[in-house]
Amino acid sequence: MVNFKEDEKLNVLNHSCAHLMAQAIKRLYPNALFWVGPVIDTGFYYDIDLGDVKLTEDDLDTISKTMKKIVKEDKLIKREELTKEEALEMFKNDPYKIDLIENMDESAVISCYRQGEFVDLCRGPHVSSTKKCKYFKLLKISGAYYKGDSKNKMLQRIYGVCFETQEDLDKHLEFLEEQKLRDHRKIGKDLKIFMTDDLVGKGLPMWLPNGAIIRRELERYIVDKEISLGYNHVYTPSLGSVDLYKTSGHWDHYKDSMFPSMKMEDEEYVLRPMNCPHHMLIYKKDIHSYKDLPIKIGELAHDFRYEASGAVCGLERVRAMCQNDAHLFVRLDQVGEEFKNVVNLILDVYKDFNITDYKFRLSLRGKDKEKYFDNDEMWNTAEDMLRDVLNNLNIDYYEALDEAAFYGPKLDVQIKTAIGHDITLSTCQLDFLLPSRFDLSYINKDGNKERPVVIHRAILGTIDRFTAFLLEETKGLLPLWLSPTQVNIIPVNNEYHLDYCKEIYNKLKENGIRVNLDDRDEKMNYKIRESVMNKNPYTLILGNNEESNKTISYRICGQDKTLSMDTDEFIEKLLSDIKERKYNY
Repeated sequence: MVNFKEDEKLNVLNHSCAHLMAQAIKRLYPNALFWVGPVIDTGFYYDIDLGDVKLTEDDLDTISKTMKKIVKEDKLIKREELTKEEALEMFKNDPYKIDLIENMDESAVISCYRQGEFVDLCRGPHVSSTKKCKYFKLLKISGAYYKGDSKNKMLQRIYGVCFETQEDLDKHLEFLEEQKLRDHRKIGKDLKIFMTDDLVGKGLPMWLPNGAIIRRELERYIVDKEISLGYNHVYTPSLGSVDLYKTSGHWDHYKDSMFPSMKMEDEEYVLRPMNCPHHMLIYKKDIHSYKDLPIKIGELAHDFRYEASGAVCGLERVRAMCQNDAHLFVRLDQVGEEFKNVVNLILDVYKDFNITDYKFRLSLRGKDKEKYFDNDEMWNTAEDMLRDVLNNLNIDYYEALDEAAFYGPKLDVQIKTAIGHDITLSTCQLDFLLPSRFDLSYINKDGNKERPVVIHRAILGTIDRFTAFLLEETKGLLPLWLSPTQVNIIPVNNEYHLDYCKEIYNKLKENGIRVNLDDRDEKMNYKIRESVMNKNPYTLILGNNEESNKTISYRICGQDKTLSMDTDEFIEKLLSDIKERKYNY
């Protein structure tokens, strides 16, 4: 997927096309006022105040036709420079531009770009004329608060894209159509995996029976893997006292992302945004020897974070989530080996799910020290230690400032989803702070108390986001072991073949295979089409031949070919594929 911000030519072209769109809108709606029109990763947008006029998707065609007229007019695009005083005079009737200008330095050189009758503030650069913006498409309309503040007026935002050739534009539009088909929100609705309802609340998805199966299989998978590696799993409350988070430091650094506290009598609680404080106290309850370490505490934990309503997105970004969380309490001399073990676990899991396109990001502290615990020595030690570990592992990574946790640096695995979202899937964090704040210790070999180091890690990240990622990667056609319905049985004729179908159904059921018998009074071909739409991995079609030969005939989802097999052999094949967690059919 192209990134319009990073591609220099497309950046300039799309910035120019945003002005082209604004010029067209100004011709159609002379009273229109404009806030900002930046280039973003996916193209461009402009925020517009049209007063009482509410645009619809149909209006995009009218705006596009006017844009095409301006393209044919071949208006030259010229840069002009203004003093602050001149700029204030030029835009004296535009409160949005006045706001921008008044926040500029007195000595600043202010630039604007003019094309025909239209002029707007802009740093540029732009293409030389409107003719260069020939291949564009306006995509959608949405609302956007002025300055992103819900207390301000709601503006109308129009998104678009522009390319150098019609061929490039067509390819991109095809990609966007593919994105719609892969969007996990659509797949989740079509396959009855999850639902949302504003009466429950934004960002609070409800897992339906099909989704519950997927989630349960993922949870079993990762817990079994962790148990084999020496993790001990716990259950801890989904809330904690405010004092708990003041002790950990989350209250000072993270409270804006928490739900408001709940006060009852002399107690004050919050829904927890993470699990580390609880796990610190579990470690602290016992005296530990240096021989006991590493101690690995894992949990499938329910956490709650107050995401902005405009940021929530299906299962990918939620306000209530289930984290595949764990904390490793290690000696200083064990950091390298245990960090390596976590990275190898991530790679092992990605192999099981056929995840190959990802990047490792070393997330470091930024310049704003108020966001992070203020201890330069601790940060320098932790960051250098992570670099050494990654270099020793020969892992390719890039560094990113201002992406660390408030208590320490971390290694994030960044993945571009099938619909182009850049997400963090897995994370591994190094922490010298919380062991100190909770006064954690172990007895070293000399009999003295020593402070452990904590490695925070989440392999699947949240089960919610991981499921969203898988649905989009597979278009809903999940591997057999994860599919809610693994086999769907269809009788050729209910009247004659239902008994044999029930026999096969019971046999599959007895072997632990998730099977459905479609005995509805519908035509066979209709049932087959619906089975394909429901992304059932195997559809069995049973009639006279199958009953006579005690066999089954099946189709693999996405394939037209019908295959026949001995029933016991078929069951053996399914059980083998499920046990091996085979990814493809």
